[in-house]
Amino acid sequence: ILFTPTCLGWEIYADKTASGIGDLKRDLDRLARRICNGAVAGLRRLGVNAEFRPKNDIEVNGRKISGTGGTERGTSFMYQGTLLVDFDVDLMLRTLRIPVEKLKDKEVESVKQRVTCLKWELGYVPPLQDIKSAIAEGFAEVLGVEFEAEGLYPCEKELFEERLPYFQSDDWVYMIEPPEDTEGQVTAVRKTPGGLIRVSLALNVPGNFIVSSFITGDFQIFPQRAVMDLEARLKNLPADDESIARAVRSFFEETGARIFGVEPEDLIELIYEAVKKKAFAVLGVTLEEANHLMTVNFMPDEILSQHFDYLLLPYCAKLVDCDYRKVEGCTMCGACSIGDLYELADELHIPVRTIQSYEHLIETIEEFKAKGARGYVGSCCEGFYNKHHDDFVNTGVPALLIDIDDSTCYELGEEQEAYLGNFEGQTTLKKDLMIRIIRALHERGRIGGVNLH
Repeated sequence: ILFTPTCLGWEIYADKTASGIGDLKRDLDRLARRICNGAVAGLRRLGVNAEFRPKNDIEVNGRKISGTGGTERGTSFMYQGTLLVDFDVDLMLRTLRIPVEKLKDKEVESVKQRVTCLKWELGYVPPLQDIKSAIAEGFAEVLGVEFEAEGLYPCEKELFEERLPYFQSDDWVYMIEPPEDTEGQVTAVRKTPGGLIRVSLALNVPGNFIVSSFITGDFQIFPQRAVMDLEARLKNLPADDESIARAVRSFFEETGARIFGVEPEDLIELIYEAVKKKAFAVLGVTLEEANHLMTVNFMPDEILSQHFDYLLLPYCAKLVDCDYRKVEGCTMCGACSIGDLYELADELHIPVRTIQSYEHLIETIEEFKAKGARGYVGSCCEGFYNKHHDDFVNTGVPALLIDIDDSTCYELGEEQEAYLGNFEGQTTLKKDLMIRIIRALHERGRIGGVNLH
């Protein structure tokens, strides 16, 4: 839950036999709907046309305004929600660890289109007490009860004050902390005939399920709210191939939704790719680092069945005034990030080439392919990968590509110069990550070992 000063929390604590609740205690889906409809009724009193959206969201015209959830203990239960009074999109994206710096303006806008808040709907922020009163009246109406405003009983207040230091302590805050690198954000992106699609998933690795998802891009979808509905369908979904394929296919079949230029199978494959990035852990790669890896002609969970025979590095990572920028070779002087990779390749006897242009890339891949090479490790920016994804695939050669660390020709609007080999900027390789991956592959006998000279 992302809870900020511009959110209002609401909670219902009750016995399972309470009025309006008892008949639903064995049907959690209907219970969620009943309670959420109380918040819906409250929002409507404020002039907001809210509705319940399964499994547990409240929306306004297809845009989420409140997330909800609950738990139970013994004969009692608690159900709560977080109402967005105002909203900071950038804060949400950073908190959810979505790579904001890689989202295009259209993608950020698409995120805004699936979330809303009271301020956006009403044009102003009502007084907090008015919001609280409206929500309380909505719950009273739907649950058929009357509320009386009271403080804590003396015994409750005493217990609260006694326990508060513990609930403020690190022992409580970090008591349930997932094992390192078992929860996090995984992302996959692809340029399709219908536009760029980026799938970002919050993944629970031990439970192997999708916690939540964001699907962004510059594609056209009809109806517009279909993206949000699909994301709701993916929530808490088992992260296995069969469950993902069934959920996506049934969604498009049942709703009739369409993404122009994109087939459901394209989306399924992209979700597969994002989920399977957890498999890079065998190379000592964290979930966060896995988002910098891109695969060609194989899925991430097939990494240990691939063999990579050579290393391709971009000329733009060499110093602008380096004598070797436009030719093969490296003095390994240590002045740029590429030298250490050449040194490692020499140590492990891995053929390495500096790629000078797009044409040179394809020529080099075909050259090594003719010599019996089975795959390669390389480095390029996400923009280049997206634009030339089909070209990479059409070579038929498996590749593991590692993203570049800073501003690239695509971000600077100089991709045509780079295509021709005339980009005059300098980029930085993710050197440490590349070295770690190459060494891990070498230890497992998955890189080098073939004479390609």
